Amino acid sequence: MTREEVMKKLNEIFCNVFDDESIVLKDETNANDIEDWDSLEQINLIVAIENEFEMMFDMAEVSDLANVGEMADLIMSKL
Repeated sequence: MTREEVMKKLNEIFCNVFDDESIVLKDETNANDIEDWDSLEQINLIVAIENEFEMMFDMAEVSDLANVGEMADLIMSKL
């Protein structure tokens, strides 16, 4: 799977979790860029991402992420 494919899947997940088809992710996208992205939605996002990519993250990995690009890089490192 390419990084571009990972970003496309992430975009689909974000649209589903936030129920907003207008979301277009960039590497720099972070919680400040999406209105409803709070701590509860963060958990929902992580669970949805883990399910989609069939992998698990530990809390240290997730808490260190600054943006969507870093999430994509983390996913790529586990594929």
